[in-house]
Amino acid sequence: MIIARIEDGARYYALHPLLKPLFEYVKANNLLTAPAGRVTLQGDDLFINVNDSTLVPRGEQKLEVHRRYIDVHFPLSCAEDFGWRHLSTLGESDAPFDEANDYALYTAPADKWLTLCPGEFCIVWPEDAHAPVVRPDGAVGSVIRKLVAKLRI
Repeated sequence: MIIARIEDGARYYALHPLLKPLFEYVKANNLLTAPAGRVTLQGDDLFINVNDSTLVPRGEQKLEVHRRYIDVHFPLSCAEDFGWRHLSTLGESDAPFDEANDYALYTAPADKWLTLCPGEFCIVWPEDAHAPVVRPDGAVGSVIRKLVAKLRI
């Protein structure tokens, strides 16, 4: 997992060829006011889900993993807590991996937590089980506008 500021995104372009067009698009567009939904940049290889999500308490958010896509999370409207745990430490998922939707969920708790703020991003690889959209302690408000970009591996 990588956590950094959006203005430092170019530092990571060499990690995947679709990171450059992703960051160029995010920097050039005000997605805080865009309609929620999918923004397709390069078909199913690179797209962004613009989400308005309800923040949940830590104990209510399951860890998720993906196999075909790298996630890049961008909180826009407020901070979110973000849980992490390495896939190899999880054991069995709650249900078989959902191939069509590229995810599995785990009830095991995250063992590390960070707060991701507007202006920052987080790159999540297939080995990074993650629990996004968690309400930080003391946070006011319950809805976050965020982007989750998907880059096909």
